Amino acid sequence: MESDYDELDRRLVHALQIDGRAPFSTIATALGVSDRTVARRYARLRSTGAVRVLGGVDPLALGAELWLLRVRCAPSAAVAVAEALARRPDTSWVSLTSGGTEITCTVRAETEADSEALLLARLPRTPRVEGVSAHSVLHSFYGGPDSLIAKLGPLDGATVAALRPPAPPAAAPAVHRPGPLRLDDGDRRLFAALETDGRAGFEELATATGWSPTTVRRRMTELRERGVLYLDIDCDPHLLGVGTRTLLWISVAPPYLEEAGRALAGHPEVAFACATTGPTNLYATVVCADQRALYRYLTTRVAALPAVGHVETAPAIRTVKQAANRR
Repeated sequence: MESDYDELDRRLVHALQIDGRAPFSTIATALGVSDRTVARRYARLRSTGAVRVLGGVDPLALGAELWLLRVRCAPSAAVAVAEALARRPDTSWVSLTSGGTEITCTVRAETEADSEALLLARLPRTPRVEGVSAHSVLHSFYGGPDSLIAKLGPLDGATVAALRPPAPPAAAPAVHRPGPLRLDDGDRRLFAALETDGRAGFEELATATGWSPTTVRRRMTELRERGVLYLDIDCDPHLLGVGTRTLLWISVAPPYLEEAGRALAGHPEVAFACATTGPTNLYATVVCADQRALYRYLTTRVAALPAVGHVETAPAIRTVKQAANRR
């Protein structure tokens, strides 16, 4: 419940969003409390499942494709199909929407063969699946390493600046490291370990990967500088005072798509926004406190977007899988 959390909890979560691997001593100094207090608060929040730091991988930085799927199926089969999708390692944010007759999920496709196998062979032949529409993500306006916490967190600008890790060296990446980064089995073991605990120590990660702690540190630095690896926060929405997610499928006149997408990304309600292929060309995940707040958002901020021709809303009635939790 919301009353279970206080302002220090929210400040701690915001600090972890800025740098999920920051030492507790650094966070404590920025928040004006003791190291022990920060460690104790984090341990309590993590043990109850209220907060989890995890490692995320940007598939676009690896040259992979990202798809948004809308799977329509019979109500009696929706949960089973959603759970089957959630068990796949290439899916995230598997949700039941539209009264439980539609499943929406994000799918990462490493190759064209992966896309074809899922979209043309497997899903259409699944019993009780009545239709599948697939929307390729063309451009992300907000999401991934960006977070809703960054918009709603309570820390002021000075504290955020004190906690933000140093920026990687400028310039060189595009010149000396062209093309998608190649991964090996050690990288995949590293991602799997960070997916479970983004704050795992270098010794623990060395055991998981078979590398030395020095190699782990160097490789993590490279992956983060290249934009492949980022740290994310999975937290109880009540910590931020927000309610359930709603999915928006929006049609915008093409000349205004970039302008509308950038405006959408700046809305405090938006957790994810992207341009897509399909009958609609702009998608967003929004989080509002309640239905009244959602109505206000739709009739003010969304209504003010340029050249909007159509808006479809789909409340997520159940989230079967989030960003990185494996089933």
